[in-house]
Amino acid sequence: MHKLAFKVQVVVLIGGVAKRLTWRYATLVVLLAGMLGGFVDSAVAATSAGATSKVTKQRASSTKNAGANVSSRSQVGMPTRYSKVASSNRARPAALARTKSQKSRLGLKNAGRAPMQMARPSQGMKAGLHLTEDPLALKASVALVQDLATSDVVFAKNSDAVLPIASITKLMTALVITDAMLPMDEWLEISDEDVDYQKGSHSRLPVGTRLTRADTLHIALMASENRAAHALGRTYPGGLQRFVAAMNAKAELLGMRNTRFVDPTGLNSANVSSAGDLARLVTAAYTQPLIRQYSTDTEYWIDTGTKSLRYRNTNALVMNPDWQISLSKTGYIAEAGRCLVMHANIHDRSFVIVLLDSLGKYTRLGDAGRIKQWLEASLARLR
Repeated sequence: MHKLAFKVQVVVLIGGVAKRLTWRYATLVVLLAGMLGGFVDSAVAATSAGATSKVTKQRASSTKNAGANVSSRSQVGMPTRYSKVASSNRARPAALARTKSQKSRLGLKNAGRAPMQMARPSQGMKAGLHLTEDPLALKASVALVQDLATSDVVFAKNSDAVLPIASITKLMTALVITDAMLPMDEWLEISDEDVDYQKGSHSRLPVGTRLTRADTLHIALMASENRAAHALGRTYPGGLQRFVAAMNAKAELLGMRNTRFVDPTGLNSANVSSAGDLARLVTAAYTQPLIRQYSTDTEYWIDTGTKSLRYRNTNALVMNPDWQISLSKTGYIAEAGRCLVMHANIHDRSFVIVLLDSLGKYTRLGDAGRIKQWLEASLARLR
């Protein structure tokens, strides 16, 4: 009886009736209210706290405008009740009728959606290298620019930091292959051993594809084809282990003291180097005409026997007429960030540009453009 009487009082308040109904009519009103289903339940839940605490008439009347000032705590505090009302489609409480700006402030804008996956931070980011400021406001955490006419380093940012270098590794792969003077017309076959089961990287070369060593090297450099690069190392005399040993021996010969290789693709984050060491690698690779050509070709077609595949250069700058690039290599894995090394002619001078751990897909290209503009302006003042 007490429960019925309480519901009668609630209905009276909602309807705006000033007088209390008699018990004879109370039952009829309650029955009618029950037909409203979730509406009465919601009203009872919203006012029950005030009833049990003996709220004064003045405070009860002030609750008419309370819906406009509901705190975020109360909005999130009753998810079960709100979800019931929303699903019934009979009423829309004020806490659900939020504007986009309100939802954004309350963190409810994407409520009910799957959470966004944050990109895994690179090793450079974990080390805080991105916090280093530089006069060109580069996005790369590591940068180096060397004037090859004087061998002077004209710009450096964290150039001694040792980080994963991703597919920049393939420059050393190409250098070992060309140094070995292996027959470039020899046919190689992509095998299951060349499939990347470590990171699951994409490849357009099915197992069983047969290519010449020249074509394999071509797409490994120009398009950063991982199965092609692995096949080059696997088919090296003595096998993959001997090939990796040759890579490290070459690095030592070049004076790359902070460099270590464990595979020919760069998919393994244990392939590490510094900007200073990579400048040495670019300079050495530049002496090989085949590496210069293959790394800067804009596109190349491969005949796999069943179909023709069109490959394009992973560095869009080689197609930009404002650039004169004579050697190029890009790289990316999550641990390394976006990487780029180039041998370029700027204002009639040759430079090596090294960019490691750049944030964003295109920021390394923007960084290269800022470096180019800075060099052009600096050299113009010297004339």
